[in-house]
Amino acid sequence: MKDDGLLAVIHDGSVHDRKPLTTNFAFPHGNSFTHLSPLYCASQFTIADLVNLEISWLLVLSTTQILKEKVKEEKTKETSKPPKEKPEESKPQETEQEVREEKVEEAQPTVEEHKKYEFIEDIPGVGPATAEKLREMGFHTVESLATATIKELTEAGVGEKQAGKVVAEARDSLALSFIRADELIKMRQNVKRLTTGSKQVDELVGGGLETQTITEFYGEYGVGKSILCHQLAVNVQLPEERGGLNGSALYIDTENTFRPEWIVRMAKSLGLDPIETAKKIIYSEAFNSDHQILLLEKADSIIQENNVKLIIVDSLTAHFRSEYLGREMLAERQQKLNSHLHRLVRLSRAFNACAVVTNQVMSKPDAFFAMAVEPVGGHIVSHTSHTRVFLRRTASGPVRICRLVSSPYLPEGERIFKVTEEGIKDITEEDEVKRRR
Repeated sequence: MKDDGLLAVIHDGSVHDRKPLTTNFAFPHGNSFTHLSPLYCASQFTIADLVNLEISWLLVLSTTQILKEKVKEEKTKETSKPPKEKPEESKPQETEQEVREEKVEEAQPTVEEHKKYEFIEDIPGVGPATAEKLREMGFHTVESLATATIKELTEAGVGEKQAGKVVAEARDSLALSFIRADELIKMRQNVKRLTTGSKQVDELVGGGLETQTITEFYGEYGVGKSILCHQLAVNVQLPEERGGLNGSALYIDTENTFRPEWIVRMAKSLGLDPIETAKKIIYSEAFNSDHQILLLEKADSIIQENNVKLIIVDSLTAHFRSEYLGREMLAERQQKLNSHLHRLVRLSRAFNACAVVTNQVMSKPDAFFAMAVEPVGGHIVSHTSHTRVFLRRTASGPVRICRLVSSPYLPEGERIFKVTEEGIKDITEEDEVKRRR
């Protein structure tokens, strides 16, 4: 008998019986067979079947041996290869170059976010038809769109989502966003001052009238409110070293009190050409409150084209006071006044211009120890005006008392000036002596 570990065969052709030690499975002939086990039931197969099985098993072993030898050869080849030299100097250079490229890529979107738009058609989402509707509503410039509300654009036929995108793009163009207080201090350096013609009054309001704010002058009739507006319309054309803003003036007259004669005399007093001075004053008379509102809504293109640095509304409340009578119309009047003043604030901030309004007063019969008059417009006007100045007469003569009533950062105080044929001037010592007599 010969035993090779797989089969036990007797030379005379008989096979020893052995019990299977592993699980049997179906054999092709229908008989049970122990998978890959050298122990099987030999009595169930013929000699031919066992020889074929022996040959198949030998083939499997030889194939496995060949695969093992190939794996060994590949490992030997890999270990025999020399190690690759690492370019130590090239990697840092590539890294630096990649960092630079990433910085450039990061910087490019920032430039696109703050892209400047010259015309409203340049803003994404504003086509020719939409631009025409916006112009009809009074939005002629990118600055006006940046300071507009979504509701105002929806009234022009623009969808709410599209209106939000247009306003956001316009504001990004002007960099209207959150900033730190130290950055605001730097931005405040762009705020300029306009002289009133009187050093005393300029000192009272912090060195002159401030751009990007509303300054309100109120007082009784004949105290010089309109004359002061004429003087400001001339002074704004002076160079900055002389207290001007080197710009033009937009004058909206609601009481028909504008007189070119004042402009001529004031210009000559300052050494300016009267004709050239008059050319830089853009005048319009408002015939009612709706016309007054419309003039200001259409003013942004005029302001941009003529380098307007002073916007005057003289007077603010005259038409509103005469057209809206009774308590039943008070709410509507105040709402329109509020919208009108906010439009003025947005224009002054967008174009870095001074905004000046004059206001009428009403008497207070019940006031015994306080001021006998107060400005028209109630809390709406008082909250929106940044600086409020009260003008009143002295006992006699051209001398006026100027009182600072409200300011965001200045204390209350009083100064005196006089109204002459040449405009607003400081009082002299002789005038002071006469006033005290």
